[in-house]
Parts: sequence; C-alpha cells; structure tokens
Amino acid sequence: MTTYYLVQGDDAPQIRVVLTRENTGLAIDVSDATVVLKFRKKGTGTVLSTLTSIAPSEEKPDGVAIFNWGASDLDVPAGNYEGEIEIHFTLEDVTETIYETLDFVVREDF
Repeated sequence: MTTYYLVQGDDAPQIRVVLTRENTGLAIDVSDATVVLKFRKKGTGTVLSTLTSIAPSEEKPDGVAIFNWGASDLDVPAGNYEGEIEIHFTLEDVTETIYETLDFVVREDF
C-alpha cells in the first residue's frame, strides 16, 4: 500500500490511481462511471472532503482515476488520514467500493 505525503493548505497535489481487479489484474473500465475519493482523519467517521476523478475519457477504459485537491481540502490539522475510492457505474446504477484504503500523512506548512 502506498502512503501519500501532503502539506497542509496545499491545493495543487494530484493523486493518480489505476483501478484493477484483484483476481485478474485487469483494469476496471470506468468509462461510464463516476469515481470519487472520500478523505477523512484516521480513526474517525467524518468525511472531510469528497474528490471526483477528472481522468480524461481516453484513460478511463484503463481504470485511471485522477483526483485534485480543492482550495480548502487540505486545510486540516497535521496528522494521519485515509481515503476510500468509490465507483458508481452509471448505466447499471450500482456502486462498488475499493476494499483497500489509501493512506495520507499531512504535515504542517512552514
């Protein structure tokens, strides 16, 4: 599992992930889906931010999701955070949550 290191107050970091099936290793085609990343402080139940993937359409068949942090998404105390990725398949109107969470460490800005 990858840990992402972020700086408090930044709004330019980008997270790029490739979503694959664990049993086959094949990419999850997200062409007709909305992919979101829910971000929260570790050990809590409150979602602080929900980021929607901005991956270009030509990368979606390859399971690519790209998340940009907004202007205030990282205005959080320094510490450990986690993210959960959810895929909502529009045509089937079903949602799949990726089991593995993403780990984030946010440090204070200078």
